[in-house]
Amino acid sequence: MVVVTRAGCRAALFLWIFSSISCRARTALSASQKCDEPLVSTLPHSSFSSSSSMTSSYAPGYAKLNKRGGAGGWSPSDSDHYQWLQVDFGSRKQLSAVATQGRYSSSDWITQYRMLYSDTGRNWKPYHQDGNIWAFPGNTNSDSVVRHDLQHPVIARYIRIVPLDWNGEGQIGLRIEVYGCSYWADVINFDGHVVLPYRFRNKKMKTLKDVISLKFKTSESEGVIFHGEGQQGDYITLELKKAKLVLNLNLGSNQLGSIYGHTSVMTGSLLDDHHWHSIMIERHGRNINLTLDRHIQHFRTNGEFDYLDLDYEITFGGMPFSGKPSSNSRKNFKGCMESINYNGNNITDLAKRKKLEPSNVGNLSFSCVEPHTVPVFFNATSYLEVPGRPSQDLFSVSFLFRTWNPNGLLVFSNFADDLGNVEIDINEGKVSVHINVTQVKKNRIDISSGSGLNDGQWHEVRFLAKENFAVLTIDGDEASAVRTNSPLQVKTGEKYFFGGFPIQMNDSDHSLFQHSFQGCMQFIHVDDQLVDLHAVEQGQLGSFANVTIDMCAIIDRCVPNHCEHGGKCTQTWDSFKCTCDGTGYSGATCHNSIHELSCEAYKHLGKTSNYYWIDPDGSGALGPLKVYCNMTEDKVWTTVYHDLQMQTSVGGNSLEKLSVLQLNYSATMDQISAITSSAEYCEQFVSYSCKMSRLLNTPEGNPYTWWVGKANEKHYYWGGSGPGIQKCACGIERNCTDPKYYCNCDADYKQWRKDAGMLSYKEHLPVSQVVVGDVDRPGSEAKISVGPVRCQGDRNYWNAASFVTSSSYLHFSTFQGETSADISFYFKTSASDGVFLENLGNTDFIKLELKSATEVSFSFDVGNGPVEIVVRSPSQLNDDQWHRVNAERNVKQASLQVDQLPLEVRKAPTEGHTRLELYSQLYVGAAGGQRGFLGCIRSLRMNGVTLDLEERAKVTPGVKPGCSGHCTSYGMYCANGGKCVEKYNGYSCDCSRTAYDGPFCIKDVGAFFEEGMWLRYNFHSPGTSVKDLVSRTLLSSTDPETTAPDLNLNKEALSFSFSTTKSPCVLLYISSYTQDFMAVLVKPSGNLQIRYSLGGTKEPYNIDVDHRNMANGQPHTVNITRSGRDIVLQLDHYPPTSYSLPTASDIQFNSPKALFLGKVIEIGKIDQDIYKYNTPGFTGCLSRVQFNQIAPLKAALRPTNASSHVHIQGELVESNCGASPLTIPPMSAATDPWHLDSASADFPYNGQAIGDGVNRNSAIIGGVIAVVIFTILCTLVFLIRYMFRHKGTYHTNEAKGAESAESADAAIMNNDPNFTETIDESKKEWLI
Repeated sequence: MVVVTRAGCRAALFLWIFSSISCRARTALSASQKCDEPLVSTLPHSSFSSSSSMTSSYAPGYAKLNKRGGAGGWSPSDSDHYQWLQVDFGSRKQLSAVATQGRYSSSDWITQYRMLYSDTGRNWKPYHQDGNIWAFPGNTNSDSVVRHDLQHPVIARYIRIVPLDWNGEGQIGLRIEVYGCSYWADVINFDGHVVLPYRFRNKKMKTLKDVISLKFKTSESEGVIFHGEGQQGDYITLELKKAKLVLNLNLGSNQLGSIYGHTSVMTGSLLDDHHWHSIMIERHGRNINLTLDRHIQHFRTNGEFDYLDLDYEITFGGMPFSGKPSSNSRKNFKGCMESINYNGNNITDLAKRKKLEPSNVGNLSFSCVEPHTVPVFFNATSYLEVPGRPSQDLFSVSFLFRTWNPNGLLVFSNFADDLGNVEIDINEGKVSVHINVTQVKKNRIDISSGSGLNDGQWHEVRFLAKENFAVLTIDGDEASAVRTNSPLQVKTGEKYFFGGFPIQMNDSDHSLFQHSFQGCMQFIHVDDQLVDLHAVEQGQLGSFANVTIDMCAIIDRCVPNHCEHGGKCTQTWDSFKCTCDGTGYSGATCHNSIHELSCEAYKHLGKTSNYYWIDPDGSGALGPLKVYCNMTEDKVWTTVYHDLQMQTSVGGNSLEKLSVLQLNYSATMDQISAITSSAEYCEQFVSYSCKMSRLLNTPEGNPYTWWVGKANEKHYYWGGSGPGIQKCACGIERNCTDPKYYCNCDADYKQWRKDAGMLSYKEHLPVSQVVVGDVDRPGSEAKISVGPVRCQGDRNYWNAASFVTSSSYLHFSTFQGETSADISFYFKTSASDGVFLENLGNTDFIKLELKSATEVSFSFDVGNGPVEIVVRSPSQLNDDQWHRVNAERNVKQASLQVDQLPLEVRKAPTEGHTRLELYSQLYVGAAGGQRGFLGCIRSLRMNGVTLDLEERAKVTPGVKPGCSGHCTSYGMYCANGGKCVEKYNGYSCDCSRTAYDGPFCIKDVGAFFEEGMWLRYNFHSPGTSVKDLVSRTLLSSTDPETTAPDLNLNKEALSFSFSTTKSPCVLLYISSYTQDFMAVLVKPSGNLQIRYSLGGTKEPYNIDVDHRNMANGQPHTVNITRSGRDIVLQLDHYPPTSYSLPTASDIQFNSPKALFLGKVIEIGKIDQDIYKYNTPGFTGCLSRVQFNQIAPLKAALRPTNASSHVHIQGELVESNCGASPLTIPPMSAATDPWHLDSASADFPYNGQAIGDGVNRNSAIIGGVIAVVIFTILCTLVFLIRYMFRHKGTYHTNEAKGAESAESADAAIMNNDPNFTETIDESKKEWLI
């Protein structure tokens, strides 16, 4: 039986210039395909070796698949983690798969193993997969064959199988087969001096396309692999820097300077491991593919040129001796190369056939020289103990190490005769030496050197100590060596411990440092002698535990970088971490945008008009951008600005035929395109003012002026017209100044004319350039204006589908989310369960479902077994309201969040599969054999791409496009009695029955009243009877019980806010056709008084509020409700106070007639005090006045059906200066994630900066510093009042009366002209 598991070719490599290669099979490669020949079965016994064998019958030569020779396979003498089986293929082979069996008919088999490979039988490299040292799953019995297809081919002569785990009821038993094919390549050895030039036949090489490929291996971290240059400044250089690969390329520069065309790209890491690495550079013009070990990096060169111009030659192995002087400091390459191919020329073959002449310096050979280094690999539980020369008076140790960990024990040794000990650590990236001296009294000497030594590079440590002297040198830098002359007596001990301690020493108090070392060491010298690590491995010298000799298994977990969107990757030996600060993204891999997708999304979070950061593609490649969101009553407008001034003059330069005006936006073209593509409508205003400057040269000429839009396309129509129509707005409307032309400017008049209008074909927007042509004649002038791009609507946000049957579903193409996937959507349902979406692979899958009325589940499998994350809600999720789901899975973790419930996170295993491979279609709304989803799904986004549910639903039975019922979730945002109105795409707030307007009915409608001005609202329209039904409805309160057949009121609800500095005055008065009235007054003392006269008593019932001066210029809120005899009054933020009408008083307000604001102008008898207060009248501000369902100020300022009821004496100027601040403070700026005043500098965006609007925190800041500037502000108030004392009307929002302010805060509010806007927009709390 053969079991095939997946370790197969899982990566999809996309060569976007030349070819497309897709390797996705997890099944075994068939024998008919190339490179799948069995390589082990024909080998002799001498090709096998092992760490040990139980007896000769268990020798490694019997470890052949399906063979029964000897004892039926290999078994070592001891079953522990130090055993291995080695195979020598005799020459280098290309390996594609490995298969294992247990020992024949036994209980001996391995359940997990690693594979190492090598060209020489030394310097082993572990097989890597999915960014880890791969552990292959083994067998489950002794005879089944388990085969693994390698994710990437391996080229090696030797392999080692290292058992990691085995059957607990038996021991290690193994038979193997390795599949592959022959491999041959010419090798060239570079000694660090020799250079191999390839000289061009024509002395020059001018290429549009280049393909350069080679393989290399080296132990050096620096060196030039190849270099070519031209006299015009072109060059191409590939080199190693700090064991990373750097490609420098310049296709030519213009007059701006040589740096303009320079392009430098870095890739790879740890390339000095003396193992083969393959490189391919594919260039087509400025487009480059750089492939290193199957990892492809796409980029585009800087500059404007496409051809690479090289002179004379391209050199391999170093810089030419005729190279630039500045490049002489670059080291030549030292190591081996093979299969060098330059544009179809086999360089290695030419060199071997002596068709190329190497440089005179150094030696070029055709066999790879192997280094003599023997690395040793430490994990967290390792140690290496080696003997030294005891009782010497000179302590000397040196070694090279590499690690990612900032801390770890490097060396520990006890001095002889209890003189103390020496400990060498890496501590926060520095090497520290601690010498404990115990001759007389306990003393310690500490020295340290270096920094950032945990960078994965090899670093040399040399430490020497003798009597009263010690020196520490890092990386051979004698100039920065650290010395000490502290009292010290040295006598070397017998043992030196590297990387850790034996178990019995762990409790020793000798060690100051407890972290074990994780990393590699080599060139270990003790007491000036090189340690023979092969002798240690064979047990002839010292001892060790859990170390691997002749291998350095270091992995760079930050290459390739899993931190997205510019996140910074840092790592330790076992893991990596992403720092997302300043990127605009969050999460374990900086995948999720912290911003909303659009202005529409901000509106439905209850946000008001302001500047916001949006991220149109969410987790996609586009970064966030700052836009202005204008939240109007029925639409949300997104505005993106540019830097071209309005009415920019063009002309007066006869030298230039064309004038080009460039527009630089506050966003990239791709970002703006993302906005326009998802918007329902976009527009951009353009205007061309002209004097003797023709525009489109209509009716039949070639246009003189055009504009450039998206994708750099030229357009020859103007604002107010459309694509394909060479006309201006006046040509469309047939009202041009001269009817012979289709543009006003085309008439070529000497007087100023203008053509203006909106460009609204959003596929062409934005305008990036305007090219003006007809300005080179004497007297020709033109002025260009281009407005910002404005878009409204977000089709993605409201893109929804309704699933009406449990068997219905939508299908889409396979979800591509191999290493990083995010899924977000809204749902609403009344069903208790159902599958939201599912996508399957062979064994992989990803699924989101509603498991119960309170549970949402996110489950997936990437090959390590199924994982499920469940979020449990304390409330029902099947409440037919919208709920938001966010799920993410990456190589670090998986997470699920529902609404604002706590995020559920599941960490990914440190080793194992990381790629999610899916093959089926993506099903939305159902899954095979499971109950489908009943309800609505909206705004489904997967990795930043919105799926068009509506379009697919139109052609799918059982699914309907769109979804109704938005008010059930968002109606709460309609404040102050506003009514939520359903729309196909969302909802709107109807504010017609309120004293407010704005998108959420929270904007106060108010006005400034000058002295002597008044407003009357008649409860009955002219010409209607008392029985008028509309009047009855408006006058009644919202309680339907009060809607009686007559107009007598048992209940009233009155609310308004005001500010004034004059007393006495009448704020509000309600008259009647009887003697009944209601009044709200400010008495001469500044106190507030409410008067009720409903009949039955001789005098009106008065409510006096004596504890506060209301005429202090500050905004005050008044709320009065009456129900029968009970009256409740609330003033500002004070608690409500209850009053009761006298028992003799009537409780009905009979026949109300009119409502007056500012003054009472009524026929008949008026209360004497009110008559006195009427002169000179109210001066100040009134805002959001509402009596039952009547809003008189709003009726006066907004044309409505009730406007005919209003009569005004004087000029009414709209202002919110009487608006009262909220009594509940909003979220603080520190905790509000959308607050921009402090955050605007923290997030990057491309393009021109946008100036912020009014600083919404100015009122708060003013309040804090008011104590200091109080005197200045008072003077300013006096000057302002003096300036306006003779004005006929009052046109600002400024309140008067700072001289009566009772506090510094009040003075700021009285005098800051921005305060009214501040209290309206910022909603800060003011204690007054």
